[in-house]
Amino acid sequence: MTLGGLRVPPRLLMGPGPITVDPRVLQAMGNQLTGQFDPWMTDTMTEVMGLYRTVFQTENEQTFLVDGTSRAGIEAALVSLITPGDRVLVPVFGRFGHLLVEIAERCGAEVHTIEAPWGEVVAPEAVEAAIARIDPALLAIVQGDTSTTMCQPLADIAAIAREHGVLTYCDATASLGGNEFLTDAWGIDVVTAGLQKCLGGPSGSAPITISPRAAELIDARKHVEAGIRSGDEAVDVAPGTRIASNYLDLAQIMDYWGPRRLNHHTEATSMLYAARTCATLLVEEGIEAAVARHALHGGAMLAGVQGLGLTAYGDLEHKMTNVVGVLIPDGLGAGGGDRVRTALLEDFGIEIGTSFGPLHGKVWRIGTMGYNARKDAVLTTLAALEQVLRAEGVAVTAGGGVGAAREIYSEVS
Repeated sequence: MTLGGLRVPPRLLMGPGPITVDPRVLQAMGNQLTGQFDPWMTDTMTEVMGLYRTVFQTENEQTFLVDGTSRAGIEAALVSLITPGDRVLVPVFGRFGHLLVEIAERCGAEVHTIEAPWGEVVAPEAVEAAIARIDPALLAIVQGDTSTTMCQPLADIAAIAREHGVLTYCDATASLGGNEFLTDAWGIDVVTAGLQKCLGGPSGSAPITISPRAAELIDARKHVEAGIRSGDEAVDVAPGTRIASNYLDLAQIMDYWGPRRLNHHTEATSMLYAARTCATLLVEEGIEAAVARHALHGGAMLAGVQGLGLTAYGDLEHKMTNVVGVLIPDGLGAGGGDRVRTALLEDFGIEIGTSFGPLHGKVWRIGTMGYNARKDAVLTTLAALEQVLRAEGVAVTAGGGVGAAREIYSEVS
């Protein structure tokens, strides 16, 4: 049997993620593998830990990568932090808050939620009242939920949790690198992310940072299988406290990345190269500069869709910098939202996103993140969207999208 070469169609990924990977990241992934205990390899792992301390804005020693998609990072955090029966509080304002609920329930937690309407964020006062009522061991929250495009303010909520002695976990998959995130200054204990959004890489590696008090809790749950030495001597563990996953056991992964380099799994070397390059590019640009870049191009995209006469979704005061929700015009009729997305993809090679749950079929999500947070990508997408909408008979302002975006750019030129 003859196998043809892989032929990937050209795409400009302007949805909520994944995004078009920075060519420098792709180039890094093409390098040859090294053994996972080669001194060069272990030095590179150490370098990556330092780079992500800068990305997360933290001094946490336990800052490294979980090999797997961003969801692997989420599960590693929750399965390692939660002991069955723990009370966990999850503020929910979109699809990915519900994901935290599901995973926490699978970990055996007693899960409590407070909810904000989709398109809004959770008030700190609501979190404080819930903590006082529930007395949770853990607060698990999303920063940027791409399903609603909202960015949850965290400083006040994290301070409230710390005042009550509650550990805080945050899923920053969709926001890190494009929105302000100050792990240490805000006092957040565990944060996970992914490469495929603002960091400009492929899905498959989950950066994580863990505070000393969270690391102490995780390490206290360490368990060594009978007859297998993978770290310290075997210890007695109270029933129900053993971490339910081997691969996602952060206690073992901390030993793997730590000075002893205890064997746990074979490192995903090409993804390590990708993660290193994503962080290097971000650090070289400067974290504040990268956040400002996302704000600029996200603001231009927002102005552009409004300039076309479209309506942006949600509380714009709390919108993520890197993705905008757009209400699908009523004039498109049934299935019109999908027809527009299909035409953009087939005629222009541009992908934008639909949405989940109560917003499915009502909202498009257009991303400007990572490598695609740049002027030409924004203007090209707006020009193509105008043409597709005009072909569908939607009354849009001729040149209004590109014109409005260019006005935003002219203000900073």
